[in-house]
Amino acid sequence: KKTAKPTKATVKQQQGKKGPLEMSAKKPVPFLRQVVSVTKKVRRDPRFDDLSGEYKPEIFMKTYSFLDSIRKQEKEMVQKQLKKCRNMEQKEKLQQLLNRMTQQEQAQKKQQKLRERELSLKRQQRELAKQGKKPFFLKKSEKRKLELAEKYAELKRSGKLESFLNKKRKRNAIKDKRRLPSQKNL
Repeated sequence: KKTAKPTKATVKQQQGKKGPLEMSAKKPVPFLRQVVSVTKKVRRDPRFDDLSGEYKPEIFMKTYSFLDSIRKQEKEMVQKQLKKCRNMEQKEKLQQLLNRMTQQEQAQKKQQKLRERELSLKRQQRELAKQGKKPFFLKKSEKRKLELAEKYAELKRSGKLESFLNKKRKRNAIKDKRRLPSQKNL
């Protein structure tokens, strides 16, 4: 008995699940060919998507306040490892990690202070508005002046004011030197 050969085997099987269909090269391509659409996965970034809600730093800080305790524990672990470590390369890496952790902590505290200051100013403005007075909003330059005054008071309290002012003077002297015309140009 003879087995019947398939008369129309122009389309071969796919190579795997996602492989393209293999067409016969002998058969001419039809004028209106069928294009199989591939469903594309839509990826969304929660930082910029409206579905994730509006970002409010106060709520974020309250929700993820447990991370502060975890960071504190990690910092203590790194400090312990740094004391025990004998290898200079590893010790240097741990020192850099510790410095980065402290800098992040300081930046977070600074950010928190700024937020608290802004909130207190908003509260004052609301109280004045309730009393019937016209609200007054500070300009950036005035906010900067208040920030500098607060920094000055804090440095005075901690006793680091003189060293800070000396560094500032040196920095300004260097800037002034650069601005002066050099002797070569005269």
